[in-house]
Amino acid sequence: MDTALIIGASGGIGAAVREQLEAQGVAVTCLSRSVEGFDLMEPDRASRMLDRLSGPFDLVLVASGALETSGNAPEKTIRSVSAMAMMDQFALNAVGPALVLSRAHHLLPRHRRSVFAVLSARVGSIGDNRMGGWISYRAAKAAVNQIVHTSAIELARTHKQAICVALHPGTVKTEFTRKYLGRHPAVEPGEAARNLMSVIGGLRPADTGGFFDWAGKPVPW
Repeated sequence: MDTALIIGASGGIGAAVREQLEAQGVAVTCLSRSVEGFDLMEPDRASRMLDRLSGPFDLVLVASGALETSGNAPEKTIRSVSAMAMMDQFALNAVGPALVLSRAHHLLPRHRRSVFAVLSARVGSIGDNRMGGWISYRAAKAAVNQIVHTSAIELARTHKQAICVALHPGTVKTEFTRKYLGRHPAVEPGEAARNLMSVIGGLRPADTGGFFDWAGKPVPW
């Protein structure tokens, strides 16, 4: 791997992946809201910034996302759903990655192996949902899983060696999850980054369109 693009490179996982790649001599291009002003909640501005990128990239990682948007915490019950909070979740966690994926044909090389990975979450799995709650976040992650799967089908027609996947990084100790860890086991961002890079390194074109966890195991849709 020679080149990589990380969306959300200032977040816990994105920053850890960036550090590991740069330590390996990979040329990393970073986009984040806090540093470069790349905000997926501002689609017109984000689109212009994406169009100015000079790829192709061997790896594109979309590591942006949030459990809370505009101060709205995940709902504990369907009775707490609000239209605006749900739309914000979809805007950031589903529409945002779709916007980046819409440039995948130009961001990825056409005639060599490449990986386009979007960080999803196991709570977006319909088949694995046994606890309920977190309606908007779960639904947005289920939506991005469908977006990734559908995009992979289209991308495979022109980029035969491209691999487009959704990845569940596990529970990671970041500002993103700080208030929600409780007693759940969690790993540091560096460990999560190593796990993700191990999975990415082992993916094959036949895996495109899949949803995998931090250990490389398929996650139910």
